[in-house]
Amino acid sequence: MKIAILSRNPNLYSTKRLFEAILKAGHEALIVNHSICDLIIEQEGPSIIYKGEKLTDIDAIIPRIGASVTFYGTAVVRQFELMGAFSAVNSQAIVRSRDKLRSLQILSSAGLGMPKTAFTNFSKGGEKQIIEHVGGAPLIIKLLEGTQGLGVVLAETRKASQSVIEAFHGLKARIIIQEFIKEAKGADIRAFIVNGKVVGAMKRQGAEGEFRSNLHRGGKATVIKLSRAEKAAALGAAKALGLDVAGVDMLQSARGPLILEVNSSPGLEGIEKATGIDVAGSIIKFIEEGVNKRPMKISSQ
Repeated sequence: MKIAILSRNPNLYSTKRLFEAILKAGHEALIVNHSICDLIIEQEGPSIIYKGEKLTDIDAIIPRIGASVTFYGTAVVRQFELMGAFSAVNSQAIVRSRDKLRSLQILSSAGLGMPKTAFTNFSKGGEKQIIEHVGGAPLIIKLLEGTQGLGVVLAETRKASQSVIEAFHGLKARIIIQEFIKEAKGADIRAFIVNGKVVGAMKRQGAEGEFRSNLHRGGKATVIKLSRAEKAAALGAAKALGLDVAGVDMLQSARGPLILEVNSSPGLEGIEKATGIDVAGSIIKFIEEGVNKRPMKISSQ
């Protein structure tokens, strides 16, 4: 089987681990920089040109699409899907998960727990009302386009909340407002989902004085055993967004697990090092099952 990893950086831990896992399973592996693929769309059918050559006989792909290239990256994933390749992550599911507002709307309609969230079309003086919608200060303000903890602000007072909201709107930045879950104490849980199963979970604790728990922001990760409610919430979130491979971030709260975000390209380094679990190998096994179950290709000859 020929499996392509769609990644712009072959030196990333996740890319290297997936490459190793593909070879270990006895398959052919290649890394494709999706940002420099040319998509050919014509009557003869879709094709992809990469570094001057047409990509053929790709059985499966593993999308590692960065947030900054979501539109083009998902177009490449969709092209591979139309060419008959099995994708570990569906192109439409990537689009759904990358839109923070849309994904929260979907999770809300599925009845999953989450911090109370508000979004509004800003009007002068409206910042006071939206603060009340989430229970007042302290509260969290998030850029819809933010990643890895960037664009996330904790506003501890009502006055600070109003100032930050006004500043973001003055820059015409799209934001959501969320209630602050004090009892989480700067920690969250990342559950890694592969093919409808939790293959590993870790608790990430923010650095001292830091409310964000992202490992990129200096957070520390330790292995954790999920409660039944946490496991159900993580699986429910991935299913609601149609993701077969996902990292589900949750807060532990007095009212149960609260979903923060569902990541369609979760990093492997933190989860593998914290748990000692071969997550990359689990993804390859899922791909093997998916390729074997897909309908037979019908030749156009």
